[in-house]
Amino acid sequence: MNVRRRLISGAASVAACALGLGALTGCSGSASADGRGDGRLDVVASFYPLQYLAEQIGGSHVSVTNLTRPGQEPHDLEISARETARLQEADAVLYLKNLQPAVDDAVAQSGVRTKIDAATLTTLEKHGNEVGGHAAAHDDSEGEDTGATDPHVWLDPVRFRQVAEGVTAALKKADPEHAADYTTNMAALGKKFTALDTDFREGLADTRTKTFITTHAAFGYLAERYGLTEEAVNGLDPESEPSAKRVKGLENLAKADGVTTVFYETLVSDRTAGTIARDVGLRTDVLDPLEGITEKSRGSDYMQVMRSNLKALQTALGTK
Repeated sequence: MNVRRRLISGAASVAACALGLGALTGCSGSASADGRGDGRLDVVASFYPLQYLAEQIGGSHVSVTNLTRPGQEPHDLEISARETARLQEADAVLYLKNLQPAVDDAVAQSGVRTKIDAATLTTLEKHGNEVGGHAAAHDDSEGEDTGATDPHVWLDPVRFRQVAEGVTAALKKADPEHAADYTTNMAALGKKFTALDTDFREGLADTRTKTFITTHAAFGYLAERYGLTEEAVNGLDPESEPSAKRVKGLENLAKADGVTTVFYETLVSDRTAGTIARDVGLRTDVLDPLEGITEKSRGSDYMQVMRSNLKALQTALGTK
């Protein structure tokens, strides 16, 4: 059984059951099939960060449906026949290729008029277990999970703004009647991204250490953007098991680089993080990869959770 699924909160599970296994859900009232036929652009987003963009840019002119239920791990998503049929009826689909294989297959087979692949709207890089800072000097990652394209661009405010601009252009083309409003909404969202980038850049400019340890290598782009080094236990695949050599190496690194914290995710067991922390005398904390918003999230939307991540990093790295 997938370890993430075992840890989904009871409230999220109950909500999912109440909605029905084949239902598509969203995090807002507009994210439902009720918007069809009311003149709004019917947009299907594959997981939360893309839902956020569609809602922020589309505003009142779009009805956004999220394929991934709250609390569900996006990588594990399986699409039912009903959901595939629902996708066929959409005006546009917003997804990130290679993040959710089931979505990729469904989109490829669908006749959706507007297909927006977020992966084509910015640049993606190949990341391993260690990313950013001094990583380039000795990033052999012990042969684990190297050379894989990293999809987690939404955790870099600069790259995610580029994605947002591409989404705006696609929506304007799909719905030219409301193009001016999409442009206005993007301008407002752009200011939010600029402010977020400034907060991260200034908030992490002067810290006691630049290295942080995570259980899942989701923060490589963020680390590169702000001059940090992410050392991941499991690499890009959150379900992979670290070798004893990797764990020992992280314990040695923590002592050498003055690492204080091992970060884990809300939907992933903190067992490995706890083991490393206990052996080296470190604390554990949450660094949210923002793949969904649940009752455990430290914030109600993308911007709030990102700022919670910033505070967690500042505490762990020792902001001066």
